[in-house]
Amino acid sequence: MCGICGELRFDGGTPDLAALQRMMAQLARRGPDNEGGYSSGPVALGHRRLAIIDLSERANQPMVDSELGVAVVFNGTIYNYRALRTELQALGYRFFSDGDTEVIIKAYAAWGSACVERLEGMFAFAVWDSHNQRLFLARDRLGIKPLYYSRNGQTLRFASSLQALLAAGNVDTSIDPVALHHQLTLHAVVPAPRTILNGVRKLEPGTTLTVDTRGNATFNAYWRLNATRPNTTRSEAEWVEAVHSTLRNAVHSHLSAADVPVGVLLSGGLDSSLLVALLAEAGVHDLRTFSVGFEDQPEERGSEFEYSDQVVQRYGTRHHKYTIPNSDILDRLPEAIRAMAEPMVGQDAVAFYLLAERVSQEVKVVQSGQGADEVFGGYFWYPLMQAEAGTDLERFRKHYFDRSHDEFLETVTTRYHGEDHTSAIVAALLAAPGADTFLDRVLRMDVTTLIVDDPVKRVDNMTMAWGLEARVPFLDHHVVELAAQMPPELKLKEGGKYPLKAIARGRLPAAVIDRPKGYFPVPALKYVRGPFLEFMRGVLDSQACRNRGLFQRGYVEKLLAAPEKYLTPLQGSKLWHLALLEYWLQLNVDAK
Repeated sequence: MCGICGELRFDGGTPDLAALQRMMAQLARRGPDNEGGYSSGPVALGHRRLAIIDLSERANQPMVDSELGVAVVFNGTIYNYRALRTELQALGYRFFSDGDTEVIIKAYAAWGSACVERLEGMFAFAVWDSHNQRLFLARDRLGIKPLYYSRNGQTLRFASSLQALLAAGNVDTSIDPVALHHQLTLHAVVPAPRTILNGVRKLEPGTTLTVDTRGNATFNAYWRLNATRPNTTRSEAEWVEAVHSTLRNAVHSHLSAADVPVGVLLSGGLDSSLLVALLAEAGVHDLRTFSVGFEDQPEERGSEFEYSDQVVQRYGTRHHKYTIPNSDILDRLPEAIRAMAEPMVGQDAVAFYLLAERVSQEVKVVQSGQGADEVFGGYFWYPLMQAEAGTDLERFRKHYFDRSHDEFLETVTTRYHGEDHTSAIVAALLAAPGADTFLDRVLRMDVTTLIVDDPVKRVDNMTMAWGLEARVPFLDHHVVELAAQMPPELKLKEGGKYPLKAIARGRLPAAVIDRPKGYFPVPALKYVRGPFLEFMRGVLDSQACRNRGLFQRGYVEKLLAAPEKYLTPLQGSKLWHLALLEYWLQLNVDAK
């Protein structure tokens, strides 16, 4: 896990190495173990390393194979790198290191752009092909690893974070009105390739981008998720066993591809608890687990320790439990928001940030349960959507959108008024071929689009801010592909995630399996009062906010007058949504 960046010139000039250095400095926290740079002709590559596999200097990056004419910078983990290495050695390739980075070099030399189809893992990488004078960028199937880019007539720059591109300079930081509509309507999800800034784009998941020295760019989508029933039928028991086998293999591969200890972020929910059980099943005896809790509010508890403690007792893990007071949340909010590559309203972002700080002092790698709810139908809104009448868009919109289009127009000033962009993109995603039923279409969109820019990005940003690698076995593409073929009614059985509950029987306490669905709670950011209300008031009443002119003052005043009254269908604070976006812009854009 690392931070990558680079620049390709189109005008015959040489890259701006000072800008490259500024990008690497911005990425330092993603890779505290080593820094390296490479420059040749029109290209320059930068890398910050978090050493996980092959801890020696031979695996430092940028990694260059002069004989093959290939240089690479890579962020992520290739879980099948050993098998690929053996295959490539049989083809005659010689290796000088023992990690997964060099496997990408040889795989590109052997199979060209099709190499990504053979890679199993989470990755974002850039390959400079000096023989063909082209830059090849790639992102993993589920978008677990980020890859941002900006370009003008002279250059293309790329990086693991939006802030690194801002540090390089010469970026259009005006607000993208389409992205703003998504930001305030779709739970802060801005689907790729857009970001909130006009001058920055992100590579779509499961996609590659090839750019030559004249600026010609070719995008290629190498993976699409099929959500249709297979030709052969399976019984319920056969589906459950297939999920068990595939998930067990994913958990094992995510464990074995590391030369350092691997822990688990144990929330107390079914998903992370099941990871502990499957790791124990894989023979891990000295497993380290980590839980975090916050102060209760009258309406909601701030921890799930009563459940995580039962899992710890069952499996005898080496457990670390942290309780964080509200004062720490408010004091540390600026840090957490500054670490967000894009503005994220999920209240658990700061929770992950503060947890990762502590976990990173113990281990370099953790497994996390993100993705299970989207893959296996665990959220409360899926049955509600299923029961609705109307078009696909109408059924989805009623239970997911944070605001109607009319309310969006009430929220923002007239310069940002326009079409209902969010309804348009959601309708198009739901209408895409390759899904049998309404719920198949919803879950496919959730897994391939919505989750990428909500929990998955949140986990990457908040853990990598502390040089901690988070792995997500439920988003192993073999697991995702299998689940997408499963009849949706089987996923929704017993309140959702039935296959996971069936696997957990006998492996986890019944109280963990049958408990009501929980979330990573930070109640102070949902029930806005006291110092948190004053903080948000200060942000939205600031001169910077007024000068920016994003929000209509009447709407802001309405939320400030009764902040706990205005919640989204997903139970998020509408006031927090506005304050977070404005404060992110102040910290990450205005400060540049």
